[in-house]
Amino acid sequence: MIQSACIWNFKVVIMALMQLTIVPMGVRSISGFVAEIQDRLKACGLSFTMHDMGTIIEGEADELLSLAAQIHQMPFAHGVKRVLTQISIDDRRDKVVRLGDKQRAVKKLLGTE
Repeated sequence: MIQSACIWNFKVVIMALMQLTIVPMGVRSISGFVAEIQDRLKACGLSFTMHDMGTIIEGEADELLSLAAQIHQMPFAHGVKRVLTQISIDDRRDKVVRLGDKQRAVKKLLGTE
């Protein structure tokens, strides 16, 4: 969800991308945890994409940080004793960024789009 704020009568769109990787330690498979996280993200209505090393989520930076904290807690609710969480946030204030923008830009340069 894109949130906007009005500052000196200018409409400002606030958008960020967060890459999130959650690793429950000491479990044989994390696919069940990944599936649960994907279900929760769908329920939130946020745009996201899963890849082999994590999930990229689009939203307002404060919203994403709060979401990361909530997702970090999910494995503990299943009895996991240790969780490794990696977060990377690209918070642009000069232009709107959306999922796939960087991929489209590279494909355009390569002539494959």
